Amino acid sequence: MRSLLSITLFLWFSANVFSQSPHGAALKINCAACHSSEGWEIVADFWEGTALVGPTETPRFQHDKTNFELTGIHASVDCRGCHESLVFAEASSDCISCHVDLHQQTAGRDCARCHSTNHWLVDNITQLHVENGFPLFGVHASANCTDCHRSETALRFDRIGNDCVNCHLETYNATTMPDHKAAGYSTDCVVCHDPAGSDWFWTAGGANHLFFPLTKGHAINDCTKCHTGGNFTNTPTECFACHADDYQATISPDHETGNFPTDCNVCHSTDSGWPANNFTQHDQTYFPIYSGKHEGEWNQCTDCHTTAGNFKAFSCVDCHEHNNAGDLADEHDDVSGYSYTSTACYTCHPKGN
Repeated sequence: MRSLLSITLFLWFSANVFSQSPHGAALKINCAACHSSEGWEIVADFWEGTALVGPTETPRFQHDKTNFELTGIHASVDCRGCHESLVFAEASSDCISCHVDLHQQTAGRDCARCHSTNHWLVDNITQLHVENGFPLFGVHASANCTDCHRSETALRFDRIGNDCVNCHLETYNATTMPDHKAAGYSTDCVVCHDPAGSDWFWTAGGANHLFFPLTKGHAINDCTKCHTGGNFTNTPTECFACHADDYQATISPDHETGNFPTDCNVCHSTDSGWPANNFTQHDQTYFPIYSGKHEGEWNQCTDCHTTAGNFKAFSCVDCHEHNNAGDLADEHDDVSGYSYTSTACYTCHPKGN
């Protein structure tokens, strides 16, 4: 009878002890896995070392065996910082269950997508934008987040879309040189502007002008130099359309009298000063002056074309000795019918050799 009473008291005592566990009935591990006989408080270094504790080799609780490994700052947080009720099963592994979402769900619920457990700093902004289909390069790479993501808290990151006008519509409407809206320009800014360039590429002279490269002498910032009357759609690309006055005013040589072609790039390059030094067709069509013995032996067209206004006439004897003495006499003494008074050098020397 006494034995039966003892067993009954033991069972009653055990039931009351377990029912008083603050961790709930679902936790079925030995108290010694976390606590010691010295008290209920758990010292920080308790989690370090082997996985067994106590003389009876009780398995030590290891948080990394759960679905929420403690890394970074989480490793030093007091258990009650996350497990407020001490019923561990009630704790959620979602970041926002512990952390106030300052972004108000505009960046999603997974804080780890941008942040690490070491700190709240975001060091993968570039990669995040690549994943969202809007790579940050050129002028966008140096922009502040709040330049595009504008909110009353500066912490909301509502998706604003990847189309240029989502940010630049105001600029598009306000631009008058040229007037984008009146001219019906595309709202897809990259048609003309290069976002990979510097700020200069967003100014009037920095448009994507590949159909007529604005290089060297054409590298101007004032669109109205060529686009007159506010018309930016029908501007001709022929040289003479812009340079007729230059053509008509040039007298050395006189382009009009000499009947020069009005296609300026036949003779001129677009280097500063528009030098007439690229008429390389002269070598094949007329006479080699950019190659052979005459390469580098002249400075301007009139060195050989000495008749004013007539570039069909040219002189060899102005530069080359032409008499019956000196080296030329020896060079031509075996030429039948050679006349020292002849100026027709070109007849025998069509290539200047």
